[in-house]
Amino acid sequence: MQLSALLPARFRSGEVVIPVVRLSGVIAAAGAPFSQSLSLASCAASLERAFEIKAAPVVALVVNSPVGSPVQSRLIHGRIRELARKHGKKVLVFVEDVAASGGYMIALAGDEIIADESSIIGSIGVISAGFGFPEALQKLGIERRVHTSGGNKSILDPFQPEKPEDIVHLKQLQAQIHAMFIDMVKAGRGPRLVEDKDMFTGMFWTGSRARQMGLIDQCGLLGKVIAERYGDKAKLKLVAPRRSLLGRTQFGINVQDLASGLVAGLPAAALAALEERALWQRFGM
Repeated sequence: MQLSALLPARFRSGEVVIPVVRLSGVIAAAGAPFSQSLSLASCAASLERAFEIKAAPVVALVVNSPVGSPVQSRLIHGRIRELARKHGKKVLVFVEDVAASGGYMIALAGDEIIADESSIIGSIGVISAGFGFPEALQKLGIERRVHTSGGNKSILDPFQPEKPEDIVHLKQLQAQIHAMFIDMVKAGRGPRLVEDKDMFTGMFWTGSRARQMGLIDQCGLLGKVIAERYGDKAKLKLVAPRRSLLGRTQFGINVQDLASGLVAGLPAAALAALEERALWQRFGM
């Protein structure tokens, strides 16, 4: 072993360290211990540690997300831009399988977006999906009891028939969020956009087509792009959430907490897993 390998990176001649933060999964507020969702709470500490590496010329973010909460997506986007301004860092976003919907919203935080030619990009729209069970309850002989103070507290209840006025209200909310999303795309991509009639319809494309539309800047892979820009001595440093030997994370959840919630949380976790699987499969993943 060479002695130089034992020295901190900043003392090794010609070596450049590039911090890498992975932002992967369906985007949702932090919830049950079983949840593998991406949220500001799950990635904030990793982002801060990455941007605090003073010698790093850029921060690389690896995004792989098919959809998610617009609120959490905007919060993560905002935090990335805030840290970039604070530390004077350029942000390179690398897309893996997919950056769609909320995933693309996060990718917009990059000064540049780089994806594989076969990555899935786009889905600039808003969706709300669920199930309705009013007839199933009747067949099972189950009585649904709902008592509210306020006529709209049970709006869109899945155990009641849909009401036209409820759907109108939901679509109004979706339209407002969609408009915010479009504004973010136009602000983030600016003159690089080559607008297409389907750009803001929720359609999605391969990385090669997204580059032609200006939704991304380049097609390429993380290691190769970094080597081309910063030389063969550039080292990628993965910055991940810290864990202790007892399984406790920086958020205070440990293995004992997981075990205690196993029985109660299993049905909900199974449904959540099925729903998440369906979200990925929409993009052929």
